[in-house]
Amino acid sequence: MTSQNLLGVPETLLPHDPAVAAALESLPLEEAVIAHPEAPLLWALLSDETAESGRRLEAYAYARVGYHRGLDSLRKAGWRGQGPVPWRHEPNRGVLRALYALRRGAAAIGEDAEVERLTTFLDDADPTAIAAIEAERA
Repeated sequence: MTSQNLLGVPETLLPHDPAVAAALESLPLEEAVIAHPEAPLLWALLSDETAESGRRLEAYAYARVGYHRGLDSLRKAGWRGQGPVPWRHEPNRGVLRALYALRRGAAAIGEDAEVERLTTFLDDADPTAIAAIEAERA
């Protein structure tokens, strides 16, 4: 079941962080993560890279860090555990990608209940997020 914001909870729109974008463009990924460990996008990308090399547990662990950093970012922006986090807002994509990476990592290690919970979380945040992330990865 997906949320359609019937309670009128405002969207959470994270601020743009140009330093993270610059680090991603100018540094190797691991160095960018070290320089900006608060950035869920960087952890999600590190999880993606690790998963692609077949290192499931490491990919899951990196995604778990990204998930927690994402929750920290959302809460700092005023999110109270519910409400839209739209994919269309570019700075939100790091959090949504971290959620997706954790969902993928959970599936890889057989954590079916976590996969279900994260699918609901993503669908409630933005019902288009999963398809958008999968389209990017295709």
